[in-house]
Amino acid sequence: MPLSRRLSRPLSRRLAGRLAVATVLFSSVVLPWPALAVSVGDTAPAFELKDTQGKAVKLADFKGRTVVLEWTNPGCPFVVKHYGAQNMQALQKEARAKNVVWLSISSTARSHQDHLAPAALQDKLAKDWGATPTAVLMDDAGSVGRAYAARTTPHMYVIDPAGKLVFAGGIDDKRSSNPAEIPTAKNFVRAALADVLAGRPVATPSAPPYGCSIKYEAG
Repeated sequence: MPLSRRLSRPLSRRLAGRLAVATVLFSSVVLPWPALAVSVGDTAPAFELKDTQGKAVKLADFKGRTVVLEWTNPGCPFVVKHYGAQNMQALQKEARAKNVVWLSISSTARSHQDHLAPAALQDKLAKDWGATPTAVLMDDAGSVGRAYAARTTPHMYVIDPAGKLVFAGGIDDKRSSNPAEIPTAKNFVRAALADVLAGRPVATPSAPPYGCSIKYEAG
């Protein structure tokens, strides 16, 4: 057998393996835009979850107010990107100063290594990172995440005062874990909030989510 043929088979197997790895790595960064369980323009699914203090929190508690939902996981490099650069904290402060409700939600399964108990999650977000959401909610079973078809951390949603979902998707248009890209990013959440608070239709109501896949409970 010619030398070129003897080399080509192992080489092709190695290249195929590398391509498969690259595909997996890429798909974990930018996930395809899924079919939502709820569509933009629909009434946002009602829910009730316990916060990190054990208090029951309902979406209905905030009727008549603009609400941001942020799916989070401190073990995700993309979440670290936005918190490490103080980007998420700045957006939270801007929103809350305008009477917007901000709910950070963890849908990480208890069985996953990224799962944090309520007190540990609260400490990480608030004490270590200086986050100021209205509440941090525990969705260990993943029922709320699945109701909203949340796919990544972060995955962002904006609900208007009428209870309609007006934005769903990625926080911005720089789909990497590099914080150096934040200053030049178009922040879709900030833009959506500006539109809602001004009484305008949201110009960009959806954007592809990107980040780490949510570590849902199996089943």
